[in-house]
Amino acid sequence: MKKRGFWLITVLMTVALLGVFVMQLYYIRESYKLKSQLFDEQVNQTLTSVANKVQRRNVADHLTRKDAENKLKQLQDSRQRALDIKDLRQQYIQGAELRQAERENEIENYLNQQDSIIRVSYRAPDVISEKEYSSLTSKNGDKLDLQMDAIVDMRSLILKGYSMRTKPFSAPPKAFEFKSMQSLPDTLRYLVFDPRDGSPGFANVPKIPNDLEKKFKREDDIAKKQLEIKIAALGKDTFTYTRLSVVEDVSKELQETNIPIYKRINFDSLGNLIKGELQAHNINLEPSYRVSLAKKDSTIFMTASNVKGEFLPENTYKIPLFGNDIFRDPGMLFVSFPNKNSAIVSNLSATLASSVGLLLVLVFIFSYTLYAILKQKKISEMKTDFINNMTHEFKTPVATIMIASEALKDPEVTEDKNRLKRLASIIYDENVRLGSHIERVLSIARLEKGELKMEIEEVDMNDLIVIVLDSMGLQLEKKNAIININTEARNATVLGDELHLSNVIYNLIDNANKYSVETPEITITTRNTHSRLIIEIADKGIGMTKDQTKRIFDQFYRVPTGNLHDVKGFGLGLNYVQDIVKQSNGTIKVSSEKDKGTTFEISLPLSN
Repeated sequence: MKKRGFWLITVLMTVALLGVFVMQLYYIRESYKLKSQLFDEQVNQTLTSVANKVQRRNVADHLTRKDAENKLKQLQDSRQRALDIKDLRQQYIQGAELRQAERENEIENYLNQQDSIIRVSYRAPDVISEKEYSSLTSKNGDKLDLQMDAIVDMRSLILKGYSMRTKPFSAPPKAFEFKSMQSLPDTLRYLVFDPRDGSPGFANVPKIPNDLEKKFKREDDIAKKQLEIKIAALGKDTFTYTRLSVVEDVSKELQETNIPIYKRINFDSLGNLIKGELQAHNINLEPSYRVSLAKKDSTIFMTASNVKGEFLPENTYKIPLFGNDIFRDPGMLFVSFPNKNSAIVSNLSATLASSVGLLLVLVFIFSYTLYAILKQKKISEMKTDFINNMTHEFKTPVATIMIASEALKDPEVTEDKNRLKRLASIIYDENVRLGSHIERVLSIARLEKGELKMEIEEVDMNDLIVIVLDSMGLQLEKKNAIININTEARNATVLGDELHLSNVIYNLIDNANKYSVETPEITITTRNTHSRLIIEIADKGIGMTKDQTKRIFDQFYRVPTGNLHDVKGFGLGLNYVQDIVKQSNGTIKVSSEKDKGTTFEISLPLSN
């Protein structure tokens, strides 16, 4: 891709991203306005509900208080009426007792009078019981079996026809007293004798005559009626009330102008009322609120949710508590939300999260696209360099083979066996070199596809290092390289492919040799750490920067060599090294400093 096209795509994607960003900001702003309006509406609805409930509670408090007062008064009246009724009933009982005493006297007088009459009218009358009366009146022939005593009066008169005994006679005492009358039957039975012929008979006297009984009943009815009239008269004076009368009394109280506002509001329940209504309208903020007079700038009550206690105009809402009150100061309720903006923003959390997420995705896509384009551009440049290097690397042996082949056509050369042998050796070496280059490229391709087959076996890395150094003797001697070998590892046997591991060592030593400006000095060290073998290959060459060390294992990447133009290669060596080490379950690290050298450290697991 040309630079102009790259910059055009970058500008267009940046404009598109900015456009999306601006649209998201506009969307968030409109959402914030909408949420703010919704919040204002909910708060105003809350305040209206709070004011209505405060007014209703004020009326309800008056009704409750008046109702309690009336109930108390009615209870007191009921108790007094009960006491008065109790007194009346006590008086009624006392009157009944008096009447009973009088009746007892009347009954006693009546019975004694009747007894006197009987005793005057008959001779020897005797009061008998009901049992005796029943036995005497039972059928036992036609006669009464009686045994009589003769009674002699003051004149010594003797009843005739009976066996009698003489006995002095005197006026009988009082026959009946009320104490003994309780056990008397309803009818008193007298056994009497006819004064004319002395024949026995019975005289009956009712215990209470009908006229007395009617008189007593009439007196009881009159007394009971009087009691009922007096009780009914007490009921007329009892206090009674109705809901209508209570409402009328409360209405009169509410119209009184001398009741201050603090007596009309229950401040203890006002805070809970406000918070409850806010939660009912899905507002969970802690509010600050105060109650002030509407006609004067005077605060009556205040509760602040923050330390400063500020009521900022943009966060404060107000409403008259008693808006319909034309007789008194209606009072104003101010409610402030210090954290209003944060609450609205928190309600926009889903919107903000989605917008930010979308922007991040777009920025990531934009960045990744630019990164991919730049990476592809670099890969394209690296591939171009690789093709140029490969062409150069292939061109040299091909040209050498061509020159040697043309020399073989000369009859003089063919006759000279030494020259012929030398040309044949050159052609062979260049073919081996060309095949080596081709094999390296094919190995990288197989590694990328995962088709490279490794023959795993035990390999002694100390011996392998010596073998690789021996094979590179001519290259190292050409630059007079100094080789320091410190194979201190007692156990250097690992599992891997000997050919590929030798290529790894070869590549690292070859790079150390090539990237040294002056006489190369290469140090190769092996050591054991726990169950692993550490191989270090260090040089004192041109070194690398930190950015270069991060990329040296990338495919086709070659470290810039400045004015050093004799370094050849495809940029595949270290990528190949890293892949082989990973295939062997090992790791490779590099540490380097510019103009001071580079150290490669390979860690491989031991075979045991």
